[in-house]
Amino acid sequence: MDKTSLLKRFGKNVKIERIKKELTQEKFAEILDVNPNYIACIECGRQNMSLGKILELANALEVDIEKLLKFSD
Repeated sequence: MDKTSLLKRFGKNVKIERIKKELTQEKFAEILDVNPNYIACIECGRQNMSLGKILELANALEVDIEKLLKFSD
């Protein structure tokens, strides 16, 4: 798996969990106190993130970080 594929898969995982919580990108961005464009970049695989930020996302979505970092189907 290359970096681009990894970021896209991670973004897809974030999007899936966000939708399960019935959150719009705008509402999720508000919870995290970030710009909605930042969420869009994450979900499209254009935003590389630190482990600390990934943990913040997982906590905001109330999921185990492993759910966001699962890359096999």
